[in-house]
Amino acid sequence: MSEARELDLALMMADLCGYTALTETHGALQASETVLRFVRLVEASLEPGVRIVDSIGDSVFCAGEDTLAVVRTALRLREAVGREPGFPRVSTGIHRGPIVEREARLFGGPINLTARLTSHAAGEQILCTAPIAGAIAAVAGVDCRPLGEQHFKNVAHPVDLFELVQADEARATIAIDPVCRMQVDVDSAAARVEHGGKTYWFCSKHCGQVFAASPGLYT
Repeated sequence: MSEARELDLALMMADLCGYTALTETHGALQASETVLRFVRLVEASLEPGVRIVDSIGDSVFCAGEDTLAVVRTALRLREAVGREPGFPRVSTGIHRGPIVEREARLFGGPINLTARLTSHAAGEQILCTAPIAGAIAAVAGVDCRPLGEQHFKNVAHPVDLFELVQADEARATIAIDPVCRMQVDVDSAAARVEHGGKTYWFCSKHCGQVFAASPGLYT
């Protein structure tokens, strides 16, 4: 049995938003292809010294000793996802703290908190804690906006929460397909439906038809 090592690491988790809706709408095969694309995007976004610890379902867990490298990985991943056509949004959480490594696995409370941050984040949002926010000043063009204290399940004390925002970020006009929850560029959407005085955009004609048949299920 290998010995346990105590480490202090920056931790990042990223989840695909709306994965269940994607699976139900487009089937398990396309959903699995989306997950594999996601993992490849994460791999391509890794900064030196940051590694993928685990990949479970629609979630990827990364870690590294350099806080700024982990932050830059998260920002690169968000940009890469934003450029990926017909892809779900991604929610991300970043935290740093003492953990234990044993038999190539990581254990400790900071991992639980990172997972809670990720679940709390909205699509495209990167949430972090005070240890991460304190290092952000060294990253040019990145703002760290305080969101106040937040209580999380199985976390003993309230957590000071921050959102990472890239100041010079330029994005296409993006809508969310209400059926499968994918990101859709409104200029190249496969379908568009007017309902209740609002316009909805879709990744495929199939999603547009499903919405048109029962709009009340998705609005």
